[in-house]
Amino acid sequence: MLTIGNLHLQSKAILAPMSGVTNLPYRLINREFGCEFAFTEMINIKGLLYNNEKSLKILQTTANDSPLGIQILENSEKFLRPALEQLQDYPFDIIDFNSACPAKKIVNSGGGAALMKDAKKLQRILEIIIKQTDKPVTVKIRTGWDAATRNAFEIAKRAQDAGVRAVFIHGRTRQQHYSGDIDYGTIRKIKNSLDIPVIGSGNIFTPQLAKKMIDETGCDAVLVARGSYGNPWIFSSIENYLNNKTLTHCPGQDDIATVMRKHLDMIIDFYGEFHGPYVYRKIFVFYTKYFINSKPLRKEVFFMTKKTQIVELIEKFRHTAQRHEMYCHLPS
Repeated sequence: MLTIGNLHLQSKAILAPMSGVTNLPYRLINREFGCEFAFTEMINIKGLLYNNEKSLKILQTTANDSPLGIQILENSEKFLRPALEQLQDYPFDIIDFNSACPAKKIVNSGGGAALMKDAKKLQRILEIIIKQTDKPVTVKIRTGWDAATRNAFEIAKRAQDAGVRAVFIHGRTRQQHYSGDIDYGTIRKIKNSLDIPVIGSGNIFTPQLAKKMIDETGCDAVLVARGSYGNPWIFSSIENYLNNKTLTHCPGQDDIATVMRKHLDMIIDFYGEFHGPYVYRKIFVFYTKYFINSKPLRKEVFFMTKKTQIVELIEKFRHTAQRHEMYCHLPS
């Protein structure tokens, strides 16, 4: 069992916060297929304070979207207290602070992974958050800013001293973004030095790679991000592989098309008939990417503006898709 503060989780696979991806429909679809704990999209604190419509939409949830974590982003200490007060009434179980985002726009403003260049400031921010909320606070970090400044060990120790209840660590530097090898050694060093849970992140595309992360680092759980794209089955597959050392059967195109249609309905309900089709376009790409003859369909979906058009495209995929190469069965 994974314990973070007063939250007890049976699963060792967590749905990561992903901007523009982990909206309410995405979380609910993944929960249907074995995801126990999920994060909202990353929330910019300033947007929340100004009642930005997009930020408020990110926070929308339902009774069956639980347990739930939110992830906040901010580099200015003065905005944290009022924003955290505003968040008190929302039904989340964990608040995670993002000091790992590598996006240029974020780091150029001093947020995300840029905070790893100032360990003392990051510790102060975490202390402010912890004093302001009674919910467990966690932090997401990387191994460092670049190869010359791999300071994740110091950051993690300071985070624990500040009072965080768990550390999520992506096994790459900011300079690497999402390419290059995972630094399992740094994650292992941090795990062996902390008294709180450490959750490993990076390249969790298959059950085999999830097991490799745990075996190589001793981490308490894994954070599934891009590995969930078009593959909500990955959560039950990871649990089955960790517990039974067997691989579950990957779904074929008919099962996938059925889930795609349900996911479309949920997105339309959530975003509306006008905006929903635009949100769904990349979801269509996620599900169909590993079918060798689906490229024309993926191009076609970006011209679709109505639900009925996308439904027809899903049915075309259902009846014409050929070889399936879902990540869940690729070797590690």
